[in-house]
Amino acid sequence: MKKHFLFVSLVILAFACKEESKPSAFVWTPYDESKELTENADHESERMQFKRIQSQLLDKNKLFKTISSQLDTFAEEDYQQLKPLIFEQDILTIQSHIKSGKLTYELLTKWYLYRIAKHESDKNKMLNAVVAINPNAVSEAREKDSNKAVNNHPIYGMPILLKDNINTDHMPTTAGTHLLKNNRPADAFIVEKIKENGGIILGKTNLSEWANFLFIGGPNGYSAVGGQTLNAYGRRVFDTGGSSSGSGAAMAANYAVAAVGTETSGSILSPSSSSSLVGLKPTVGLLSRSGIVPLSSTLDTPGPMTRNVIDNAILLSAMSGEDPKDVVTKNNPKNKHYLDNLKSGTLKGLRFGVPTALLNDTVYKQAISKLEAQGAIAVQFEPIEVNFDGFGDLLSADMRRDLPAYLNTYASDSITLRSMKEIVAYNKTDSVNRIPYGQARFLRATTVDLTDEELDQLRTRLHEEGKRFFDTPMNEHSLDAILSIDNQNAGYAAAAKYPCLTVPMGYRETGKPTGLTFIGKRYEEEQLLKMGYAFEQATKMRKTAEAYK
Repeated sequence: MKKHFLFVSLVILAFACKEESKPSAFVWTPYDESKELTENADHESERMQFKRIQSQLLDKNKLFKTISSQLDTFAEEDYQQLKPLIFEQDILTIQSHIKSGKLTYELLTKWYLYRIAKHESDKNKMLNAVVAINPNAVSEAREKDSNKAVNNHPIYGMPILLKDNINTDHMPTTAGTHLLKNNRPADAFIVEKIKENGGIILGKTNLSEWANFLFIGGPNGYSAVGGQTLNAYGRRVFDTGGSSSGSGAAMAANYAVAAVGTETSGSILSPSSSSSLVGLKPTVGLLSRSGIVPLSSTLDTPGPMTRNVIDNAILLSAMSGEDPKDVVTKNNPKNKHYLDNLKSGTLKGLRFGVPTALLNDTVYKQAISKLEAQGAIAVQFEPIEVNFDGFGDLLSADMRRDLPAYLNTYASDSITLRSMKEIVAYNKTDSVNRIPYGQARFLRATTVDLTDEELDQLRTRLHEEGKRFFDTPMNEHSLDAILSIDNQNAGYAAAAKYPCLTVPMGYRETGKPTGLTFIGKRYEEEQLLKMGYAFEQATKMRKTAEAYK
């Protein structure tokens, strides 16, 4: 015990007494990307045919200055020395290192900041994943070190990244759009909860602009503010998925302990599965949406995106709570610590619904075999047909109402535009920089004008049809969950407001990640996390992105 204490003390002392030296200078030099754009022009996927990669709006050197000013003497040798304690480690392991004295919250935060700048300043590695950094991140971490006695949640002292449509102080909340580039509202409810539990907001991540509700057919992960998000498993090769693209890329590259995304229909599931992550789209109503730039108040929800199920459960519990400003959270589950019973989960005897057509997918079929090897029961079924007409109209009608409501409540005084028609006109004044892929979805939303009664009827019908899509096979076959691939059933789950958890299940022949998605009924997050953990531990399919090891 004395030898261990001496070793730990010497490690911390080495950092404290290190000779004064400046950290590496991180500088971004814009480059000629025409060759890269030409190479992607013939990509088989329209999603990968980029018109631009670098942001024309974000000052990356200002971003790096915010990082460098917090690093003090932290340099490459420190980064490499600490890497085994942090890289790819789950929250509980990192907390154990801090408890033992091998690590501090300050060093942990500096390590992630250094890594972000190290990769994002390299034009051959940058992912355009991070658009803002908390200028107080290290001072907040230092404060956590001095108040460890108040630590009563695993999220305490952990650096978290937020999708840039989630309000937080000290940084703009832009939704990726030129209009909101200087929008500085107060913390969203879920951010308040993370901070109450001791989490540190490290920065903001890029996204598909306006949560993928701006243009049709262009790339996932593009925004006027952040430029084109790239996939860590294949830069300019694989789609990032959208709209929480930056949160996905950042987690794949180990830029934080965990990240928060948002989903309307697939926006957590898609980027999580595309980046070999665990992504949870919760039941609509489990987590507050107040203080989040909306797409659809009917369907929107934030959710955790992590490299493992343990961290997902921890972040979910840290964000949970009933919010008086968001009526859908009334009477939601309270004070649930999803980590408590996580490891007791088993696959043995569980009945999983398997849509027959999905068995044509080799990776999915192999995943089902692995579940069966653990004692699970796979029940094949043919999905029923449901009437999903009007789903797009629902999104348009909601956006038309919900966006002005957000702007009126939260937008900075300097932002005077409120209606979608005004924003469409604003974008047109500089279409090259503000809307290089057009704004067809926004235009469509200006033409969909449903009465309140018509919108309520549409919401009700789609909700009932979404529930019927899942409830019919689940009730008929006594299923514990339905298994899908990536975000393939995201629209039905969105309408039903049901939770979905995607877990890495393997890789295509090309190397592109793919996920097994567990879908349950309302407020069954705990069961899904236990299933996901059991599958994760039995298969251990996730691999680190090779270029970011």
